[in-house]
Amino acid sequence: MPDLEAEDQKLVTLARSSRARTQAAEGAAIRDTDGRTYAAGTVDQPSFKLTALQAAVAAAVSSGAEGIEAAAVVTAEGLLKEASVHAVRDIAANAPIILADPSGEVLKVLSR
Repeated sequence: MPDLEAEDQKLVTLARSSRARTQAAEGAAIRDTDGRTYAAGTVDQPSFKLTALQAAVAAAVSSGAEGIEAAAVVTAEGLLKEASVHAVRDIAANAPIILADPSGEVLKVLSR
């Protein structure tokens, strides 16, 4: 994988931190079109479940974000969940989604 630009590497770092802090299965971070960042971990409650990326998108939308510039997911599973991809694509059809492992190594970048 090619090296990420600094702003995209920051998303991976935020996603890793969110995952580690909450000891969640996944961590995610997004950057909106105004440059603000949002990070979240997996939500696994009896009454509802969200992937980390769904939770980050929800935080951004509820804060008034109008678009997503880029997203990152950190997981040991090595795959992007379909629900996570759909959460981003609902708002930004062409935003890259970076998938990284817990060490921060980029496994792939999904773009439309």
